[in-house]
Amino acid sequence: MDSAKNLPLAVIGAGPVGLAAAAHLIERGLEPLIFEAGPSAGAAIEQWRHIRLFSPWRFNIDAAAVRLLEADGWKSPRPTALPSGGELVDNYLAPLAALPAISSQLQTGARVIAVTRAGMDKTHTRNRDTIPFVVRVEHEDGETRDHTVAGVIDASGTWSIRNPLGTSGLPAIGEDSATDRISSPLPDVTGRDRASFAGRRVLAVGAGHSAANTLISLADLAKEEPDTRILWAVRGQLGARLRRLVEAGTIELHTGFGIASLKALDSGVTVRAVDGRTLDADVVVPCTGFRPDLDILRELRLDLDPAVEAPRELGPLIDPEFHSCGTVPPHGARLLAHPDQDFYIVGMKSYGRAPTFLLATGYEQVRSVVAARSGDREAADTVQLELPETGVCSSDAGTSCDVPAAAAVATESSCCAAPEPVLVGFPTGLSHGRSGGNN
Repeated sequence: MDSAKNLPLAVIGAGPVGLAAAAHLIERGLEPLIFEAGPSAGAAIEQWRHIRLFSPWRFNIDAAAVRLLEADGWKSPRPTALPSGGELVDNYLAPLAALPAISSQLQTGARVIAVTRAGMDKTHTRNRDTIPFVVRVEHEDGETRDHTVAGVIDASGTWSIRNPLGTSGLPAIGEDSATDRISSPLPDVTGRDRASFAGRRVLAVGAGHSAANTLISLADLAKEEPDTRILWAVRGQLGARLRRLVEAGTIELHTGFGIASLKALDSGVTVRAVDGRTLDADVVVPCTGFRPDLDILRELRLDLDPAVEAPRELGPLIDPEFHSCGTVPPHGARLLAHPDQDFYIVGMKSYGRAPTFLLATGYEQVRSVVAARSGDREAADTVQLELPETGVCSSDAGTSCDVPAAAAVATESSCCAAPEPVLVGFPTGLSHGRSGGNN
């Protein structure tokens, strides 16, 4: 790639995996150019800073990033402590992003809207692998600019695109016009967002640990605000988790409730199921999971698994119908490669629609990818991975593997429910869960 030899490599997203990629590039003597859509590193995590991770600090920090930080005098948090999202940002990501080697290459308020090859769309083949990439970015000053780079590591996550409330993978009829009645996926029910939920009819839609996190928080809120009414709509049947709250009448459960339509009213929203049942609510909390933004990559040649939208060779290894996070083998550059040479999707976005991603997996991904880009094929192909011994590895819509398993919701059917009562939560692609918005 002679024409691109002296160009930087673009890293899309300044979450944990994106910043880890930058740290590995710097260690290898390569120049990163980091684009973050939010106002600061870890901007997506800021939206769920109240959530506590299930895994301790030692699984949440990248080795190359730690080496850069320690050279600047940084002291690592206690390895066995369980950080919240806010602590992950404040005590790790913010100091890492502030290092001169990284801050000088980090552009915030920079949303990537397209990636392509310079001067050619995806239909052109001749000399394609020798042509640099162009990353088109909307900057916070209102200008859109093209940046020419030697390669691209897409660590933008999936937080920016949630799965729709409707069935069949489509938005429910009227969902787009009812957005002001739909909350963020992980609201701070008892804290920052309390006023939006206290004393109101709240409908949580979806299963999994993101739903459990919200429902348990709502139950806590209802103890202090008795007029708060909690409804829970799921497509499937009730399992053991949250059964006690349902049986006690704290949560009103509606099973087999596939949503067909939403109708926004002056006083709330009416949600209609496929079978004709209706529920009235003031606010709807979507706990339906996330999906990757592939539109920005439409001019690249990708090879994706048709089911989960991960790299084709990785897809069968992470399909949540057959695998949990604890059964996914370590993998690196070879499995993450696409037909467009020197382009990689890493982190939560590399898992497409599968919710089984662990942050430690993302760190090993970028270590291997950067080794491959630097020409160290032996290091790139030698992939190893140490995973937490506890956590919730079985997951369904709206969950991530890096989710705390509270005693209140741990079940006999959980493949690896944690033995300690820590907070239920579902980090985004940044920490161990979902990220997005180029975060």
